[in-house]
Amino acid sequence: MTIAESRFRNNSGKSMIIATTHKNTDFDALASVIAATICYPGCVGVIPKAVNRNVAQFLSTHKTAFNLLLPNEINSAEVSRLIVVDTNQWHRLDRMDELRHRDDLAIDLWDHHMTGESDIVADRVCREPIGATVTLFVREMIKRKIRINALVSTVLLIGLYEDTGHLSFPSTTPEDARAAAFLLENNADLNVAGFFLNPPYEETQREVLFEMMKNTEKLTINGNSLGINIITLDKKVTDLASVVNMYRKIINADAVFVIFVNSSRSMVIGRSNSDQIHIGKIMAEFGGGGHNGAGSSSIKKSVMSPEKIKTAILSILAKDQEKTIHIGDIMSFPVISVTPDTTMREVRELMDREKIRGVMVIGEEERIEGIIVLWDFKKIRKERQWNSPVKAFMVRNVATLSPETSPEKAAQTMIEKDVGHLPVVKDGKMIGIVTRTDILTYFYGLLPD
Repeated sequence: MTIAESRFRNNSGKSMIIATTHKNTDFDALASVIAATICYPGCVGVIPKAVNRNVAQFLSTHKTAFNLLLPNEINSAEVSRLIVVDTNQWHRLDRMDELRHRDDLAIDLWDHHMTGESDIVADRVCREPIGATVTLFVREMIKRKIRINALVSTVLLIGLYEDTGHLSFPSTTPEDARAAAFLLENNADLNVAGFFLNPPYEETQREVLFEMMKNTEKLTINGNSLGINIITLDKKVTDLASVVNMYRKIINADAVFVIFVNSSRSMVIGRSNSDQIHIGKIMAEFGGGGHNGAGSSSIKKSVMSPEKIKTAILSILAKDQEKTIHIGDIMSFPVISVTPDTTMREVRELMDREKIRGVMVIGEEERIEGIIVLWDFKKIRKERQWNSPVKAFMVRNVATLSPETSPEKAAQTMIEKDVGHLPVVKDGKMIGIVTRTDILTYFYGLLPD
């Protein structure tokens, strides 16, 4: 039975289609759930509460871009079809026991784990010895000529790379490589993928990383945090670019420059996550190259000493950088707001009418008193509470941004604060708001489907 034949066989009575996966969800599992929501029209993804750390970080800024819920947010009685991905065991699913003994439930199983006998009796099984479950879904997308956007392609590529070790694990198959090619053709972003994947490091790489951390010089230039370092190498170290990339994340800098020195040459490697620091252009000044976020250059010590290279880099950075995008350029305005005495019923009606997920609460003299979001409605347990003022349920101490903040800084704040709305304030007054949608639109050049 094909998906096309089976996907609407349950349109009478119960009609909810859900896709779920194992607890401690990794990226292949998350990506496969998202892929299922695309291959099965009307399908809702159900992500376990317990997920891997890098998956949690990804979801903190991207979860509203996909049709995803938690297990406690679904009504099991309404589920007519269950798609299980990246596992074949009931006990690994999160709070799906009520579905286990349903005779009227249609089940589809997608998995690449071939060890162990499956205890999920499925109506349709796609289980093959392949590098990643997401590859099976990519095959279906190619077969049905399904078009996917850059955001979906990126998360699918992350899942594929994580489970295949960037196509290097022995379990990797030619079809995994073809799936990766398809995702790259559909504009998967390798920079984003590289950020969320944490590759293992050899002992020599760890030694260099620790040495870099001990000797870091941190500066702030034109509002950007910078780390710069000179490291002497007495032996060969592979993949220094990945070490520098990890180094930038660890010291939490907008950009880093590391000058690796051997007996005859200096190798300069730069990494940046700020549009204001174009690594490729800076490296071109030393005969090298690259792009906005990464670049390198090799310089003979007889031409320029490591100390002079460092001085030259700082001099270039001190100059005015090209104009870049700020939060003030991408924020939403005017901002829909309510007063602290507005009832929760009125707030809910306003959010439904305007199709928004959050509303600012503004008090006297246009001061920000708090924010109310969809999630806060869960605090209401009794019908009469809908007549209570919003100030009783709103979140106070709201994090804010200035209009000069970079989109990267805003995304980082969303991750750290675990929020999806950040008001933009100038001279003590709110002039706009930035949401996850605004950030996703900026980074991916599109509105999430």
